Amino acid sequence: MKRITLRSPGGLDRLELIEMLDPGPPGPGEIRVRLHASSLNFHDYGVVSGRMPTADGRIPMSDGAGVVEAVGEGMTEFKIGEHVVSCFFPGWLDGPPPVSDFSTTPGDGVDGYAREVVVRPATWFTRAPTGFSHAEAATLTTAGLTAWRALVVNGRLKAGDVVLVLGTGGVSIFALQLAKAMGATIIATSSYDEKLERVRALGAGYTINYRQHEDWGMRARDWTGGHGVDHVVEVGGPGTLAQSIAAVRVGGHIALIGVLTGRAGEVPTGALMAKQARLEGLIVGNRSQQMDFVRALEAMDLHPVIDRSFGLAEMADAFRYEESGAHFGKICLEF
Repeated sequence: MKRITLRSPGGLDRLELIEMLDPGPPGPGEIRVRLHASSLNFHDYGVVSGRMPTADGRIPMSDGAGVVEAVGEGMTEFKIGEHVVSCFFPGWLDGPPPVSDFSTTPGDGVDGYAREVVVRPATWFTRAPTGFSHAEAATLTTAGLTAWRALVVNGRLKAGDVVLVLGTGGVSIFALQLAKAMGATIIATSSYDEKLERVRALGAGYTINYRQHEDWGMRARDWTGGHGVDHVVEVGGPGTLAQSIAAVRVGGHIALIGVLTGRAGEVPTGALMAKQARLEGLIVGNRSQQMDFVRALEAMDLHPVIDRSFGLAEMADAFRYEESGAHFGKICLEF
């Protein structure tokens, strides 16, 4: 059995593929999962690159999908042979957020899923959607659930709403797909015209090249007839927030779910106040929300967009591909 270990102080050249001991049978309330896939996220990149320091020898990757090989005594929720997918916050089962850090997140505060077998409490997983490949299921833990919570749980998305998504990464493409499936209109941005063609094929009603149009927030608002968008899935942070505020309607909703342009910066508070908009930070979601998300995906027959998959031993190459920004949707590991 194999696993990837990250050596301190981090860096893609510090990822090592090594043999692991068999974790043994599951105890009461636990399941043993044969893992077959993971997916890359910006948070995972922060860990493996050393930008977010973790313990020496940490097993990275927060997303994991596979098959239940064995169940512990008293286990009734899962059966041998069922396909499952991991939870980002294993201890957050339901209700409002109880955590504000990554101390319990697999691949960061605790060992993650860049390995072939794991034994964990059953509550660390949910059922995967019927008909999903393991790679598809692995995209739900972080990117998929973030988009679901931003738009549906917290945003209360409804048919006829206008949604603005920034870029073509995993969360943004998931948000586009969910919004389209639920009857919303989508505006999408990218710095690549070929990617804008692809988001139009997925259902975006209006696209903006933000390199060519630095006032993309105003352009989005103008396209709505000056009304503004109902929801913004804000992945950039301080470098894009001013334009997101310009785009949003009075009383609209901005879900701040990423900091791709940095962790701190100026916020036009006067403009935000004038819009009376709800600016809401969020990090992924809880187990109950993930279970609702799985049921919704099955009902909508919606599958994630996967750009490319790599093997477990190719993890460093997978992250280099993520660094390039060439991907559209999710990058996965399959093993």
